[in-house]
Amino acid sequence: MKNKGTFIMASVGGFLTALLIVLIRFVDVAPIGPQGTAIGLSHLNRFIFDLFGVRMIWYTITDWLGVAAVLTACLFAALGFVQLVKRKSLFKVDKEILLLGALYIVLIGLYVLFERVIVNYRPIILPGGTHPEASFPSSHTLMVCAVMGSACMLMKKYIKNKTLRTALQAFCAVVIGVTVIGRLISGVHWFTDIVGGILISSTLLTVYAGVKTDVVFPRRCLAGGRNVELR
Repeated sequence: MKNKGTFIMASVGGFLTALLIVLIRFVDVAPIGPQGTAIGLSHLNRFIFDLFGVRMIWYTITDWLGVAAVLTACLFAALGFVQLVKRKSLFKVDKEILLLGALYIVLIGLYVLFERVIVNYRPIILPGGTHPEASFPSSHTLMVCAVMGSACMLMKKYIKNKTLRTALQAFCAVVIGVTVIGRLISGVHWFTDIVGGILISSTLLTVYAGVKTDVVFPRRCLAGGRNVELR
């Protein structure tokens, strides 16, 4: 990334995420989870969990907000597909959309990674479940922040009506805020799971913002045979 400030912010986000994982794995670890699962930063996590308790209504609400994020991602994917069909070249698709697709792939990869490499388990066993599930980071927090945050970045380009754009950006901000708070007070995640989701999504959004500004896709003009740069 050419923007030094963006690079520094992304590096700080990545460092804080790694530091948080190390702290969870090795500091104040105690068997406070369901079925005696060991939880890092146990006193902090237990204090905040006891403060809010379990409120499954917020689990349901934030699940639906997650659906809104998935639909938003599908809209941008559909936009990219339409551009691909009309322009008949992958490199003629807007670079913002191509990089957004890469962001979504990274999100899926992180979800699979943390399902296999378990950092912390949930504070409760969900209804219908029989065993503790992976809890770090909060996948809903990570997905909603990354998807709705990136959507806010692209609205200036694709929505010219200022009133509509402002309203949609406000909607995205509300979805992010309610998801973060709702997922915390629902009691299905530890506090550090929420923090992890925020840190990782913020880092990804910082990288996305920097890369979409800097990246140049070369392509060959069919008419003149020249190499041009797409910015």
